[in-house]
Amino acid sequence: MAAIATIGLAIAAGGCSGSGATDSAGPVPSTRTFASAGNSASGSPGHPGAAWPTFGGNPQRTDVATADAAGPMRIAWRAQLDGAVYGQPLLVGNLAIAATEHDSIYGLDAATGRVLWRTNAGTPVPLSDLPCGDIDPLGITGTPVYDQAAGLVYAVAETTGYHHVLVGLSVTDGAVRVQRDIPAPDGNPRDDQQRPGLAIEDGRVYVAFGGLYGDCGQYRGSVVGIPLSGSGPLLSYVVPTSREGAIWGTSGPVTGPDGTLYVSTGNGSTTETGFDGSDAVTALSPSLRQVGIFAPTSWKQDSQDDADLASTQPALIGGNRLLADGKRGTAYLLNTTHLGGVGGELTQAEVCEAYGAAAVSGSTVYEPCSGGGMAAVSVAGDQIHVLWRGPGNAAGSPVVGGGAVWVSDYSGGTLYQLNPATGAVRQTLSLGVSLPHFASMAMSGNRAYIGTNQGVVAVAGV
Repeated sequence: MAAIATIGLAIAAGGCSGSGATDSAGPVPSTRTFASAGNSASGSPGHPGAAWPTFGGNPQRTDVATADAAGPMRIAWRAQLDGAVYGQPLLVGNLAIAATEHDSIYGLDAATGRVLWRTNAGTPVPLSDLPCGDIDPLGITGTPVYDQAAGLVYAVAETTGYHHVLVGLSVTDGAVRVQRDIPAPDGNPRDDQQRPGLAIEDGRVYVAFGGLYGDCGQYRGSVVGIPLSGSGPLLSYVVPTSREGAIWGTSGPVTGPDGTLYVSTGNGSTTETGFDGSDAVTALSPSLRQVGIFAPTSWKQDSQDDADLASTQPALIGGNRLLADGKRGTAYLLNTTHLGGVGGELTQAEVCEAYGAAAVSGSTVYEPCSGGGMAAVSVAGDQIHVLWRGPGNAAGSPVVGGGAVWVSDYSGGTLYQLNPATGAVRQTLSLGVSLPHFASMAMSGNRAYIGTNQGVVAVAGV
């Protein structure tokens, strides 16, 4: 490994206490930083298992948790970190792992919120240095992913100079084992934002890119595949439009049972005469070759109206079915074995304008709706039917577990516990802090963990 500059490591004593319902004392002053690294990630036995190793809890991004029966909710702890946490925390062993917009990755004691280790991956980019956007500073936005075989947590940091850097950290102490700069496949790193969660498949980490808020610059949506070792050739797919076509849905690529990766793409160039791969659900092989695509017949109008499908991930349902919803509010039921090209849906129906990540339990998809409350959508019998709508102000990304559906009002910082049969509100809990857009949580046992604009909150009793 190339030299790593170590300022210090906060383990147990010296970390911030976050136990009980009180805030932690603030960011731990000791930190590990690095200049470069490059050795391979070799697996070894004894690495901790994970209850929530990736966005959505599994490669299919179902957001369904193995949780205790829902009960009275209360704040277990709040951990104030060095920046906003836009991604879901990961739950690995006894850790809640969170990444911040100040390019730091934290290993927190899941029971108390105490900082066990912290690694800083560089200096984030201030909003004033970007052509547009709405995150300040811009550091680590996408949810990391955990590889148990190697015991490594992977994250992508944006650093000064508009570099997107993949780091692989030891889950034990945060030590850097892998580092790899990711050249922008579209050639415009200043215009690219890495917001989707990372995915692991076929020995690679998959990283998706879209644009900054405001769609400025000459970006194009893309996916890059990097060997888990950090060494070797990169794979890439670029949306075949002349401009835009963002892949920015928060969950990241969705992995099917056969290893196929599914992504939703945003509005493309409005000057194209033929279909340009935008406003689509695209199926990619692990080698990032396009193996299927679907787009609405309205794809060109959707691009002109900024009413595309990229605002949520494709929701894999089982039985070779997939539901795609987005900014237009029309949901499309697709056959994963043949996405059908333009106009190839099995059926379609009006559901809601959806932003964030959907949850999937059986034949019910819980769509995150921007207005009128989240929607529970049945796709049984290849029919799309809205079963109920949740609280009108709860626009976060839902999670299912413990006999309940959970969703946040991220603008107001409130967590809702809903009856899965009717959508009726069973309980509410004020989190006491504001949340990033499209906030979602990880859940296991009787605890839930959600990223905030200041760090992480743990909720007991879920």
